[in-house]
Amino acid sequence: MKPNILCIEDHPDNMMLIRRLFRPDGYNLIEAETGVQGLSIAESRELDLVLLDINLPDIDGYEIARRIRSSSKPELTQIPIIAVTANAIKGDAQKSLDAGCDVYLSKPISIVALIETVDAFVGKETQRGAA
Repeated sequence: MKPNILCIEDHPDNMMLIRRLFRPDGYNLIEAETGVQGLSIAESRELDLVLLDINLPDIDGYEIARRIRSSSKPELTQIPIIAVTANAIKGDAQKSLDAGCDVYLSKPISIVALIETVDAFVGKETQRGAA
């Protein structure tokens, strides 16, 4: 079965990049453009990982991470959360971790780092060809 990744990202170009990286490689990518939409999906679907932008139009990613960690759905409280954000000033990484994220990756994102991090969390052995 394909791993289910929820990507909560409001910027269309960033979402397109995530689609291009993960859909062809056997992941089931579930997309949310707002924090409210992402939280609703997280509570209603079986997920393996969350990719979380911090700067969203309604609820910031810190609050989303806190709500996921305090969910009444036990498996959701343990799901890996990867913060993928343009917030890159001193203290932002720690703020993401304190909110409940497992990893902090700053934008512009290293594609290799993102792929390796996602693959490591979902236990997927990928066979990517050299381009």
